[in-house]
Amino acid sequence: MCVPQTKRTGTIWTALAHIITAVIGSGVLSLAWSISRLGWIAGPLTMLAFASVTLTSAFLLCNCYKSSDPNNGVYRNGSYLDAVQRILGKKSAWFCSIIVRINFIKLGIVYTITSAISMRAIQRSNCFHNKGHKDACKYGNTYYMIAFGTIQVIVSQIPDFRNTQWLSVIAAIMSFTYATIGSALGLAKVIENGEIK
Repeated sequence: MCVPQTKRTGTIWTALAHIITAVIGSGVLSLAWSISRLGWIAGPLTMLAFASVTLTSAFLLCNCYKSSDPNNGVYRNGSYLDAVQRILGKKSAWFCSIIVRINFIKLGIVYTITSAISMRAIQRSNCFHNKGHKDACKYGNTYYMIAFGTIQVIVSQIPDFRNTQWLSVIAAIMSFTYATIGSALGLAKVIENGEIK
Protein backbone atom coordinates (compact mmCIF):
# COMPACT_ATOMS: atom_id res chain seq x y z
CA MET A 1 0.00 0.00 0.00
CA CYS A 2 1.35 3.40 -0.97
CA VAL A 3 2.14 5.92 1.72
CA PRO A 4 -0.03 9.06 1.54
CA GLN A 5 1.74 12.04 0.07
CA THR A 6 3.33 14.31 2.61
CA LYS A 7 3.87 18.02 2.36
CA ARG A 8 7.27 18.85 0.92
CA THR A 9 9.16 21.20 3.23
CA GLY A 10 12.64 21.02 1.72
CA THR A 11 14.30 24.01 0.14
CA ILE A 12 17.11 24.29 -2.37
CA TRP A 13 19.48 24.78 0.59
CA THR A 14 18.43 21.59 2.37
CA ALA A 15 18.70 19.70 -0.93
CA LEU A 16 22.18 21.13 -1.46
CA ALA A 17 23.15 20.16 2.08
CA HIS A 18 21.97 16.57 1.48
CA ILE A 19 23.88 16.35 -1.80
CA ILE A 20 27.07 17.70 -0.21
CA THR A 21 26.72 15.27 2.68
CA ALA A 22 26.09 12.30 0.38
CA VAL A 23 28.88 13.10 -2.08
CA ILE A 24 31.55 14.31 0.34
CA GLY A 25 30.49 12.56 3.51
CA SER A 26 30.32 8.92 2.56
CA GLY A 27 33.77 8.33 1.22
CA VAL A 28 36.02 11.35 1.25
CA LEU A 29 38.41 9.93 3.83
CA SER A 30 38.67 6.25 2.94
CA LEU A 31 37.67 6.29 -0.74
CA ALA A 32 40.62 8.41 -1.87
CA TRP A 33 43.07 6.13 -0.08
CA SER A 34 41.41 2.98 -1.43
CA ILE A 35 41.38 4.23 -5.02
CA SER A 36 44.99 5.42 -4.76
CA ARG A 37 46.04 1.85 -3.96
CA LEU A 38 44.83 0.84 -7.45
CA GLY A 39 47.35 3.09 -9.20
CA TRP A 40 47.18 5.83 -11.81
CA ILE A 41 45.31 3.79 -14.44
CA ALA A 42 42.90 1.53 -12.55
CA GLY A 43 42.15 4.20 -9.89
CA PRO A 44 40.74 6.88 -12.23
CA LEU A 45 38.96 4.22 -14.31
CA THR A 46 37.31 2.89 -11.16
CA MET A 47 36.26 6.42 -10.17
CA LEU A 48 34.72 6.94 -13.63
CA ALA A 49 32.90 3.61 -13.30
CA PHE A 50 31.52 4.64 -9.88
CA ALA A 51 30.51 8.03 -11.26
CA SER A 52 28.69 6.48 -14.22
CA VAL A 53 26.78 4.07 -11.97
CA THR A 54 25.81 6.98 -9.68
CA LEU A 55 24.73 9.11 -12.65
CA THR A 56 22.68 6.26 -14.14
CA SER A 57 21.02 5.65 -10.76
CA ALA A 58 20.19 9.36 -10.47
CA PHE A 59 18.60 9.39 -13.94
CA LEU A 60 16.58 6.26 -13.12
CA LEU A 61 15.34 7.79 -9.87
CA CYS A 62 14.45 11.04 -11.68
CA ASN A 63 12.43 9.09 -14.25
CA CYS A 64 10.54 7.30 -11.47
CA TYR A 65 9.76 10.45 -9.47
CA LYS A 66 6.34 10.85 -11.09
CA SER A 67 4.09 8.14 -12.47
CA SER A 68 0.73 8.12 -14.20
CA ASP A 69 -2.36 7.06 -12.30
CA PRO A 70 -5.47 6.25 -14.39
CA ASN A 71 -7.80 7.57 -11.67
CA ASN A 72 -5.89 10.54 -10.29
CA GLY A 73 -3.62 11.65 -13.13
CA VAL A 74 0.04 12.23 -12.31
CA TYR A 75 1.22 10.90 -8.94
CA ARG A 76 4.40 12.02 -7.18
CA ASN A 77 6.15 9.03 -5.65
CA GLY A 78 7.27 9.86 -2.14
CA SER A 79 9.90 7.13 -1.91
CA TYR A 80 11.80 4.61 -3.98
CA LEU A 81 9.60 1.76 -2.70
CA ASP A 82 6.50 3.80 -3.52
CA ALA A 83 7.72 4.09 -7.11
CA VAL A 84 8.49 0.37 -7.35
CA GLN A 85 5.03 -0.55 -6.07
CA ARG A 86 3.25 1.88 -8.36
CA ILE A 87 5.23 0.90 -11.47
CA LEU A 88 6.03 -2.80 -10.96
CA GLY A 89 3.38 -3.99 -8.49
CA LYS A 90 3.12 -5.22 -4.89
CA LYS A 91 5.21 -8.39 -5.29
CA SER A 92 8.14 -6.45 -6.72
CA ALA A 93 7.80 -3.82 -3.98
CA TRP A 94 7.81 -6.56 -1.32
CA PHE A 95 10.98 -8.12 -2.80
CA CYS A 96 12.60 -4.69 -3.21
CA SER A 97 11.80 -3.74 0.39
CA ILE A 98 13.68 -6.84 1.60
CA ILE A 99 16.72 -5.87 -0.50
CA VAL A 100 16.55 -2.25 0.73
CA ARG A 101 16.37 -3.34 4.36
CA ILE A 102 19.31 -5.72 3.93
CA ASN A 103 21.22 -2.79 2.41
CA PHE A 104 20.32 -0.57 5.41
CA ILE A 105 21.59 -3.24 7.80
CA LYS A 106 24.79 -3.61 5.74
CA LEU A 107 25.33 0.16 5.74
CA GLY A 108 24.79 0.32 9.49
CA ILE A 109 27.41 -2.38 10.04
CA VAL A 110 29.88 -0.80 7.61
CA TYR A 111 29.53 2.68 9.13
CA THR A 112 29.86 1.29 12.65
CA ILE A 113 33.07 -0.58 11.78
CA THR A 114 34.48 2.38 9.81
CA SER A 115 33.69 4.77 12.66
CA ALA A 116 35.35 2.47 15.18
CA ILE A 117 38.47 2.17 13.03
CA SER A 118 38.56 5.97 12.56
CA MET A 119 38.17 6.64 16.30
CA ARG A 120 40.92 4.12 17.06
CA ALA A 121 43.17 5.78 14.46
CA ILE A 122 42.64 9.17 16.13
CA GLN A 123 43.48 7.71 19.53
CA ARG A 124 46.63 6.00 18.14
CA SER A 125 47.68 9.26 16.47
CA ASN A 126 47.29 11.12 19.76
CA CYS A 127 49.24 8.38 21.53
CA PHE A 128 52.09 8.60 19.00
CA HIS A 129 52.23 12.38 19.43
CA ASN A 130 52.32 12.08 23.23
CA LYS A 131 54.51 8.98 23.72
CA GLY A 132 56.49 8.80 20.47
CA HIS A 133 56.36 6.38 17.56
CA LYS A 134 58.26 3.65 19.40
CA ASP A 135 55.33 3.09 21.77
CA ALA A 136 52.96 0.24 20.78
CA CYS A 137 49.78 2.36 21.15
CA LYS A 138 47.48 -0.62 20.60
CA TYR A 139 43.77 -0.10 21.00
CA GLY A 140 40.84 -2.39 20.20
CA ASN A 141 37.79 -1.65 18.07
CA THR A 142 35.09 -3.28 20.22
CA TYR A 143 34.61 -0.40 22.67
CA TYR A 144 34.22 2.11 19.82
CA MET A 145 31.77 -0.13 17.93
CA ILE A 146 29.60 -0.48 21.03
CA ALA A 147 29.76 3.28 21.70
CA PHE A 148 28.88 4.20 18.11
CA GLY A 149 26.12 1.57 17.95
CA THR A 150 24.64 2.87 21.20
CA ILE A 151 24.63 6.42 19.85
CA GLN A 152 22.92 5.17 16.67
CA VAL A 153 20.19 3.42 18.67
CA ILE A 154 19.58 6.49 20.85
CA VAL A 155 19.52 8.96 17.93
CA SER A 156 17.24 6.68 15.89
CA GLN A 157 14.55 7.11 18.57
CA ILE A 158 14.14 10.83 17.83
CA PRO A 159 10.65 11.21 16.34
CA ASP A 160 10.46 12.52 12.77
CA PHE A 161 14.27 12.59 12.60
CA ARG A 162 14.38 12.72 8.79
CA ASN A 163 12.57 16.06 8.76
CA THR A 164 14.97 17.92 11.04
CA GLN A 165 16.42 20.71 8.89
CA TRP A 166 19.34 21.49 11.20
CA LEU A 167 20.63 17.96 10.69
CA SER A 168 21.26 18.56 6.98
CA VAL A 169 23.16 21.76 7.68
CA ILE A 170 25.31 20.21 10.43
CA ALA A 171 26.08 17.17 8.25
CA ALA A 172 27.14 19.40 5.34
CA ILE A 173 29.35 21.53 7.62
CA MET A 174 30.99 18.40 9.05
CA SER A 175 31.58 16.98 5.57
CA PHE A 176 33.18 20.23 4.40
CA THR A 177 35.27 20.37 7.58
CA TYR A 178 36.85 16.96 7.34
CA ALA A 179 37.23 17.22 3.57
CA THR A 180 39.14 20.46 4.15
CA ILE A 181 41.24 18.86 6.89
CA GLY A 182 42.05 15.89 4.63
CA SER A 183 42.97 18.16 1.72
CA ALA A 184 45.14 20.36 3.95
CA LEU A 185 46.97 17.34 5.39
CA GLY A 186 47.55 15.98 1.88
CA LEU A 187 48.84 19.34 0.67
CA ALA A 188 51.11 19.63 3.70
CA LYS A 189 52.56 16.19 2.95
CA VAL A 190 53.19 17.16 -0.70
CA ILE A 191 54.93 20.39 0.42
CA GLU A 192 56.98 18.45 2.99
CA ASN A 193 58.09 15.81 0.44
CA GLY A 194 58.50 18.28 -2.40
CA GLU A 195 56.70 15.93 -4.82
CA ILE A 196 53.35 14.23 -5.41
CA LYS A 197 53.63 10.51 -4.67
